[in-house]
Amino acid sequence: MDIEELKQRSKKIRNQYHQLEQKQDGHPWTPEQDALAFLTDAGLVGRLTMDKAGSWPGKSEFNLDYKIAESIWWLASLADSQNIDLEVALDNFLKTREKYLNN
Repeated sequence: MDIEELKQRSKKIRNQYHQLEQKQDGHPWTPEQDALAFLTDAGLVGRLTMDKAGSWPGKSEFNLDYKIAESIWWLASLADSQNIDLEVALDNFLKTREKYLNN
């Protein structure tokens, strides 16, 4: 999947969740609520990574690959809500890091 497909599919799913939030909360979640939901999932990525390494007790109902993918989805959704072109932002980040590390 390319980044444009990720952006489009993520936006469609996020819009469907906004409809569910409207029914549940009377309004769609704000970008701040979305960011908090992302942080929750990012925390689970950490715990699942620790679990996979044997340093976190107990099992989760989620798999590490699922939570990593969900975190990427949240980031695509947050970028969209903030009018950030994910592909441009990612390319700029990678170029900056590459330049920094190659000096």
